[in-house]
Amino acid sequence: MSYLWVTVGSALGGLLRFILGKLLLSFDVSIGFPIGTVLINVLGSFVIGYFGTLTLHSGKYPASDNVRLFVMVGICGGFTTFSAFSLQSFDLIRSGAWGRALTNIVLSVILCVAAVAAGHRLAQHSVPDIAVAETDEEEYTG
Repeated sequence: MSYLWVTVGSALGGLLRFILGKLLLSFDVSIGFPIGTVLINVLGSFVIGYFGTLTLHSGKYPASDNVRLFVMVGICGGFTTFSAFSLQSFDLIRSGAWGRALTNIVLSVILCVAAVAAGHRLAQHSVPDIAVAETDEEEYTG
């Protein structure tokens, strides 16, 4: 059953990524920088940090493994665009735009880690009973 949840969530996340990417494409083209991909990755990182913290098994709003898989592995995995980010970074390097490539890499990594932390913090402050994040990777990835 978990495979089904991940599959459905991935399809939904991919569709959301496609729609948002289409909406931001003209902006990306006009500035010559894949800001849409950066924003998608930051948003997905925030969601996984927020939802992951709110739904910890020991938290105030524990969710079943299938729900966590659906959102965190399925939707967030289908929504975020690390492969697109990697290709766009490589294309910028290949075209000689080293500064833009480095900006894309640094912004994406720093902002996405910060977004996970922000989502986690917001969830903790929204529900004071949530313990400090568990470090067991299984909590987040299923």
